[in-house]
Amino acid sequence: MRIEDTDANRSNAESIHGIIDGLKWLGIDWNEGPDRKGALGPYYQSQRLDKYKYYAEMLLAEGKAYRCFCSAEELDAQRQQAAAEKRNYRYNRCCSYLSPEEITSKKARGSNYVIRLRCPDSGVTVVNDQIRGKVEFQNELMEDMIIFKSDGWPTYNFAVVIDDHLMHISHVIRAEEHLSNTPKQLMVYDALGWTPPLFAHVSMILAPDRSKLSKRHGATSVQEFRDDGYLPESLINYLALLGWSPGDDREIMSINEIIEQFSLDKVSKSPAIYDLEKLMWMNAQYIANTPLAHLCRVLEPKARELGYLQGEQYQYFMQVVNLIRSRMKNLNDFEYDAAFFFRSIEEYDQTAVNKYFAVKDAGQQLTALRDQFAAVQDFNAAFLETHLRSIADSKDVKPGKLIHPLRLALTGRAISPGIFEVMALLGKARCIERLDQAIEYIKKNYGI
Repeated sequence: MRIEDTDANRSNAESIHGIIDGLKWLGIDWNEGPDRKGALGPYYQSQRLDKYKYYAEMLLAEGKAYRCFCSAEELDAQRQQAAAEKRNYRYNRCCSYLSPEEITSKKARGSNYVIRLRCPDSGVTVVNDQIRGKVEFQNELMEDMIIFKSDGWPTYNFAVVIDDHLMHISHVIRAEEHLSNTPKQLMVYDALGWTPPLFAHVSMILAPDRSKLSKRHGATSVQEFRDDGYLPESLINYLALLGWSPGDDREIMSINEIIEQFSLDKVSKSPAIYDLEKLMWMNAQYIANTPLAHLCRVLEPKARELGYLQGEQYQYFMQVVNLIRSRMKNLNDFEYDAAFFFRSIEEYDQTAVNKYFAVKDAGQQLTALRDQFAAVQDFNAAFLETHLRSIADSKDVKPGKLIHPLRLALTGRAISPGIFEVMALLGKARCIERLDQAIEYIKKNYGI
């Protein structure tokens, strides 16, 4: 785990903490890193400046790099001249011809400078990409690259080469937008006499309309996915299948299965399409099938924060989670889906009220049901269902005519998990209490 923080404008303690915290939440671990010391540190680029300077000085001494004192105005003039002459701009290397005395004089006057690497004038630099195959870049289109900026910090393309080599990196796998950086890095490897790692550039992830992915298409940081109620297992599973396939129709895969099956030759060259609905579906699958004890541990802090889980209620809490989990698309659904199990009914769904309470004989039907259930001794889901269906048969009505107003009375809603499972979990006393409340509501508002 290496933190590339040489760009002060983009790196701060908050963003670094977000990276580490996000990876830990996902369960992606590392052997060495900022919080786990090893032999190849330091693990912050900002703490490795002496290493970059050492190799830059070595390249200067070998004549493979040189100091460039050209100002921004001088470089802009060169660009304008190239444009006037209708040719591609390429730095003219004027500073590469400075004598040691001239360099010493400029440094003594405090002139700012960058360090440039001498790059080939002709030929091609070949990137043997593990996904895209052989990709060639014309050297004549690339100018002598800056490896050290005037502020005394290395450029990205120089620092990562030093770090990757010293840290024994075997594979560099990154987005295809970095492919254009690779020939520059290969030139640094060549100048230092080092063997480069294997490079693989994965395709971009596009929005459903094939535009560039943006905030409007969904969460943009790991923390946002966590806060939006996604399980880390589902997010890893979904991301792994963007641009990669195990070669069959499997969609639900554990991280260990993904590790076992993954290979670069199965990564697609085509852009992957980000589909939030597919991610939500996958998250729902994980919520429904994750071991109950683990799911409850994940939900427990929220349940306690909401006041749902108090004292010795944990067994009841687990039963509620098990009953509603198949209806949840994300963890944030828990607050609403579980509410009527832990809180009294303060209001009823008005559309359902108009359909099931504000009708002829609604109060009488609920009263009859209330009396029937009050007499039941074995208050379990199977018996309750059988009992209600027998009541419906005796009244010569379909069970739904009784179930719908019963559900509204007990949950305040038109939709819920199986009403008989709900009744068994709520218990006889609370069911009778809520039926009495609904009957009073109907009498008060509709007199029927």
